[in-house]
Amino acid sequence: MLSGGSMSKSRREFLAATSLTLLGAAAASLSKAQVATDLPPGSPSAFGTGPAVGPEVTVSTFAEAEKLVQVSMGNTERVMAAASWRKTMAGLYERRTGPRKLALEATVAPASRWDPVLPGQKTLPPRDRFIRSAADPGPLPTNDEDIAFASVTQLSRWIETRKLSSQRLTNLYLERLQRFNPKLRCVITLTRELALAQAKQADEEIAAGHYRGPLHGIPWGTKDLLDTAGIPTTYGAEPFQNRVPVEDAAVVKRLHNAGAVLVAKLSLGALALNDIWFGGQTMNPWLLEEGASGSSAGPGAATAAGLVGFAIGSETGGSIVSPSMRCGITGLRPTYGRVPRTGAMTLCWSLDKLGPMTRGVEDAMLVLQAISGPDAGDVDSLPSKLDFEAGASVEGLRVGYFPAWMNERPATEVDRAALDTVKKVGMVPVEVAIPDWPYGSLNLILFAEGAAAFEELGFNGGMSQLRIQTPDAWPNIFRAARFLSAVDYVQADRLRRKVAEEMARVFSQVDLLLVPSLRDEMLTITNFTGHPSLTLRAGFVEVSRARSDWAPDPSMPLPTFASPRRVPHGVTLIGRLFDEGTLASAGLALERSFGVAGERPPGF
Repeated sequence: MLSGGSMSKSRREFLAATSLTLLGAAAASLSKAQVATDLPPGSPSAFGTGPAVGPEVTVSTFAEAEKLVQVSMGNTERVMAAASWRKTMAGLYERRTGPRKLALEATVAPASRWDPVLPGQKTLPPRDRFIRSAADPGPLPTNDEDIAFASVTQLSRWIETRKLSSQRLTNLYLERLQRFNPKLRCVITLTRELALAQAKQADEEIAAGHYRGPLHGIPWGTKDLLDTAGIPTTYGAEPFQNRVPVEDAAVVKRLHNAGAVLVAKLSLGALALNDIWFGGQTMNPWLLEEGASGSSAGPGAATAAGLVGFAIGSETGGSIVSPSMRCGITGLRPTYGRVPRTGAMTLCWSLDKLGPMTRGVEDAMLVLQAISGPDAGDVDSLPSKLDFEAGASVEGLRVGYFPAWMNERPATEVDRAALDTVKKVGMVPVEVAIPDWPYGSLNLILFAEGAAAFEELGFNGGMSQLRIQTPDAWPNIFRAARFLSAVDYVQADRLRRKVAEEMARVFSQVDLLLVPSLRDEMLTITNFTGHPSLTLRAGFVEVSRARSDWAPDPSMPLPTFASPRRVPHGVTLIGRLFDEGTLASAGLALERSFGVAGERPPGF
């Protein structure tokens, strides 16, 4: 039983104290005197004793609603529920429906937080250490195209030794962005003015002996959901086309402090779903008849086409992994909480992650080092250590794999060959297994959080402005999410902890996992548990039909090819929580052995 006070008023008295014209006929029949005098002194508050509010509901209302949440009540139970709904439950919607409506600011995070580290679990690594490769990058190429496709690892050495100026490199990338964007539709805003000023400053600082580190003078692009002061941040969505923030996101500030040069705000599928935004569809540089995949479509396409040195993407349920696969680049999804999201668009508080998208594994670690660490604006960001040595041995590392998955779609010969390469470089394959649980039911959390994050857009008609209104797009999913059960949400949250415990068991047996990149179970599991992933190009496959992130639409068939097209294919490594260093060491060993990272998309 609850005690009195404000909760007592919320259930017994608050409606009697408000305007009767707002409360409707049911509330008007109850006077303040009735509410006060009907209760003997000392009566505690009780459910179901307040005035009736909201629309009338009937037995048939509940009978139909049962179909949505897949529960079953008897007729007597329905009669009682219908008779009591307006007194017991309807008032709980007051925050949303009034009379005391309260809109929640976008910066307000839920009180409950997801901590990927389970109670009693040891956090890795024990130390901070970062040792980049010392290899000579070789002479500066005479060809601009060769410079454009060089790795950050190489570019940074040329800039540090002043063989290459940031201004030259920045102008090179700005020109390529303008030249190739009509083909790729990967740029939302070109930040020319800012970029030229930052490049000039970088060159002056380096000339004066003030070298900030490996990202100093390196041009980069960000998925257009990171706030940039005075520069539009649109979320790729029609309702936000004219949104101009006043402050930089935490990651943007950190990259500015590292001396990096922002050249472009890159495309994302509207509100971080797939690869279609208000400017069209972002295309894959390797196969211009298909989308780049999403939602980090612009970072994937621009990095693959040599239009930026590196990019920042985000992932909630596959948005770094999928475009990295499609576009043949390296995508690093950090451990949940390692990189702060202050100033980033919120899709799901307990799932969103920001990470680097690059042309090589070491590049991704150079970027990760610059953007890691907690920020007061993100209550879920955590202190962490980063232990990475580019030349570390991988001998004896235990690499878990799921035997059945390697012989089923979406695995390919490239995936199976990668498992052989694990042995070739001295790591040890270990068979692992997980229970056959309904992992997809965790997405109830994603849908509910997403609908909550964009609640106002649903109420003010903004959702109807998005160009994609298909059953698998956010407008329909967020509308339907209103009818999800809160009880089932709690149960999904409990399942999430159970899955995290299962992953802890798996990682007690191995140091990392090798999985087919787009295996649904592992994409879902590791996004919800918060484990880091590294996707890297491992080879090439042939496709006879364009691929899509969207559910099949018979009225709009995808292009087919008389002769199969050759496209890159990647594998994904999953690491222990906060152990990105081991993940990268394994990735570097595989990258060197695969020997395919340097091939470029034709025509770029």
